[in-house]
Amino acid sequence: MDQLIVKNIVKKYRRQTVLDNISFTLEPAKIYGLLGRNGAGKTTLLNIMSNRIFPTSGEVQIGNKDVNNNDDLLSKIFLMSEVNLYPRQMKISQTFDLADAAYNNFDYDLAHRLLKVFGLNDRMKITNLSTGQRTASKLIVALAVNADYVLLDEPILGLDANHRDSFYKELVKTYQEQPRTFVLSTHLIEEIQQLVEHVLIMDQHHIIINEDTEGLLAKAYAISGPEKMVDEYTAGLKVLKTEMMGNIKTAYLLDRLDDQRVIPDQVKIGHYDLQHLFIYLTNGGEY
Repeated sequence: MDQLIVKNIVKKYRRQTVLDNISFTLEPAKIYGLLGRNGAGKTTLLNIMSNRIFPTSGEVQIGNKDVNNNDDLLSKIFLMSEVNLYPRQMKISQTFDLADAAYNNFDYDLAHRLLKVFGLNDRMKITNLSTGQRTASKLIVALAVNADYVLLDEPILGLDANHRDSFYKELVKTYQEQPRTFVLSTHLIEEIQQLVEHVLIMDQHHIIINEDTEGLLAKAYAISGPEKMVDEYTAGLKVLKTEMMGNIKTAYLLDRLDDQRVIPDQVKIGHYDLQHLFIYLTNGGEY
């Protein structure tokens, strides 16, 4: 299984730049989180990666070959999006057959087991499905399809809490049984923090963070205490945000702490989560 390389991707619509020189590499058998505010360019990027739209410049490669109009390489990439590409009168069973025809070796056994998990049956027509049911039917295809790179754009749209939990569990299970790369683009960051191994954060049409989740969060420190002590302790460090509550100041860092810094007795050091890190970075923080 080769790496998928996104190389210097630029996408412009007339005078508007949607993606500005985007580059990163997806490793085989890894779960990625693609995070960004509305309008950051996530959906456009995923569409380019799956060859649904073309970049203004740059390319997407697998095994150092451009995927553009290469059916063999494109069969390694599957995109589940909010857009409904199936005819409204099509049955769920027929969507399975389409996936099998396009990608070969569709896992029908897994798909039929997942139908029960999500309370669906394969005779149901697309037109009769609720938003959550339609999402579930597309998720089933995404989890059962035979592709090395599975891109999931807002994969939990309309799902209730129970079905979201079922999806996360089934994703981990199929990932363990058949390792491949998943990319999750979602706004429910808190729910996927324990799931994703690597984080890509987009802001202002750029990739601003491209790091393993564990290493990234290891640098996400919350330093709190008397204002003067916090300021002295954090001097020279990358502070994304500060808050005051009474005379107590909290500074949210994205930086490494070394043993040379003496921690005052009144200063407390903790960590904060991925969701807050995302908010601080994309809401005016430095990077």
